Amino acid sequence: MTESLAAAIERVGSAVQLLRNAPALPTVFPVTPEFSNWRSEQQSWRSSVALLDQSHHMTDLFLTGPDALKLLSDVGVNSFANFQVDNAKQFIAVNSDGYLIGDAILFYLAEESFDLVGHPMVIDWVQFHLETGDYDATFERDGNSIVRAGDPKLYRYELQGPNALALMEKVTGAPVPPTKFFHMATFTIDGLTVRSLRHGMAGQPGFELFGPWAEGERVRSALIAAGADLDLVLVGSKAYSSANLESAWVPSPLPAIFTGEGSDAYREWLPVARAGSLAGSLHSDDITDYYVTPYDIGYGRSVAFDHDFIGREALERHAAAQDRTKVTLVWNADDVASAIESLMQPGLPAKYIDFPKARYGLYQVDRVLIDGADVGISHDAGYITNEQAFVSLASIATAHAAPGTAVEVIWGEEPNSNKPAVERHRQVRIRATVEPAPYSRFARENYRTT
Repeated sequence: MTESLAAAIERVGSAVQLLRNAPALPTVFPVTPEFSNWRSEQQSWRSSVALLDQSHHMTDLFLTGPDALKLLSDVGVNSFANFQVDNAKQFIAVNSDGYLIGDAILFYLAEESFDLVGHPMVIDWVQFHLETGDYDATFERDGNSIVRAGDPKLYRYELQGPNALALMEKVTGAPVPPTKFFHMATFTIDGLTVRSLRHGMAGQPGFELFGPWAEGERVRSALIAAGADLDLVLVGSKAYSSANLESAWVPSPLPAIFTGEGSDAYREWLPVARAGSLAGSLHSDDITDYYVTPYDIGYGRSVAFDHDFIGREALERHAAAQDRTKVTLVWNADDVASAIESLMQPGLPAKYIDFPKARYGLYQVDRVLIDGADVGISHDAGYITNEQAFVSLASIATAHAAPGTAVEVIWGEEPNSNKPAVERHRQVRIRATVEPAPYSRFARENYRTT
């Protein structure tokens, strides 16, 4: 019998203890780790064109029916007033207290037909409300390749970089029509109909291509052949997993599913195996200390109070009292080197810092300090080859969010948890400097315009 999250919390004693010692790993990308090396692969989306395979690590929730859009509107904070077929948006949901559940990309495929794509957190939340609500809609769930039996329903490839447009025109044999950010178009590649989302990563122009799985290899081969003289680089999971550090997207904040109206029933419904794991130096018995609002991680522009949705009143209060800002923290190179060097010295070392991605739980939450006082939390951390910098994305008090502000990140757990990715270690302090998010000026100025 599948254990629910609610039953697991009761067995362990608290949500924090359950998640801190959960065996769940950080997000796994079940594709080739490196085709060449992750450093050169990171550089490709700045210097030429990168081909990334997104077919295997995300979950698809296909929604159809007369009430599918109503469901999405009831759950999502986004405006749906002008949402049309061949549009997409970053779908965001909060709990009844206005704290973030998660986000995913919502594709408007056809009349009464949608595809919600991303990590499972918000997808589970939407599926729960469909199953338990009064909606004339149905769903089909296509899990990632770790949990799915058989092939994906769709292939999904991403082209990113300054040569992406030239590659698309070469492989389709026609000019690419002007397409707005997060709008879709249809192309023909090697005689096959391919749908495309106008996307961007790290500020570079790009396209997300998708279609029936059976046609995927033929489309991929055509892209590789057309990209031979455009410096096309195949990108593996190591580089791809770190791309968000340049665009400043926080991939997995802890979902606020442990408090709020209706959360009891949701935890009874959700299998504990999908609850994830909690890592980092923040160690509080109060699970709400790990929550963020949409404003804390830069989603304020997507919030629209033009409709009723779960958590609207609470989110309006958060909007009126925003006290955190998303920033990039650039870690001090000497302190990072010292933490790594401790692995080769006598005594208990610092927590291992992996490259290019350093997080060791699905939800990474590290303390950020100024003069010994907590001023926020650090999320995802890793190395950006294009900036030759080790950084993390953080939500910190707006009063301390000015570029150039000196802070410290506490790296490592105390006490050490029992997660498989945690070895015996000691906490260390890493000096860091507050910088904008995205860190790359090109990404800041061009993410939604190129």
